[in-house]
Amino acid sequence: MSAAASPEVLQLASRIRLLLMDVDGVLTDGTYHHFPGADGRLVETKSFDSQDGISLQWLYRAGIAGGLISGRDSPAVTERARQAKFQYVYQGNTEKIPILQEILSTAKLDPSQVAYIGDDFTDVVVMRRVGMGIATGNARPEVKAIAQYTTQAAGGQGAVREVVELLLKAQGRWDEILRHYEICL
Repeated sequence: MSAAASPEVLQLASRIRLLLMDVDGVLTDGTYHHFPGADGRLVETKSFDSQDGISLQWLYRAGIAGGLISGRDSPAVTERARQAKFQYVYQGNTEKIPILQEILSTAKLDPSQVAYIGDDFTDVVVMRRVGMGIATGNARPEVKAIAQYTTQAAGGQGAVREVVELLLKAQGRWDEILRHYEICL
C-alpha cells in the first residue's frame, strides 16, 4: 500500500464491495498489439500484468465483486475478465454512466460501496459518481486531480494490485493472504 493512503482513503476503501475499472491504461499499459491472423486480417491483443491477475483472484476470494467498463471490444479482455471472475463486463462503451447505473441497480449497491480505477477523461464521469475514484500512476493530470487515491504504479504495471492490496488491508483481510502463502504464520 502506498504511503499516500491517508486515514480518509482507508475509510473509503473499507466500504468497497465492488471494484470497477477501465481497461486500457488500467489493466494494460494502453498498448495494442496487432498480429496477422490465419485469415490474413490483423488480430488485436493486449498484455496484462501477472501480479494484477493474482490480486484479482484475492479480490474475488474476499467477496469483493469486480468488473470493467471499456470503450473497446477485445477477446483478450473477455478472457482476462473470465480469469478474474469479474461479474460485470462491458466492452465497446464510451458512455459509461448508463452502464454504471445498470451495474448499481443489478448489484443493489450504494455508489459509496463502489470504487472505480481510471486513467483518462472518459473515466472521470464514473469516478465522480462512486464512493472511491482511483487514478493510475500514469493517468492524465486532470484525472489525478479528482481522484481520492492515485496509485504509485502505472496501469498494466501493478496499479490494480496496489488497489486490491489497499482494499484488503483497509478491510482487515490482508493477513489472510499473507497466511495463505505462509508469509506471516
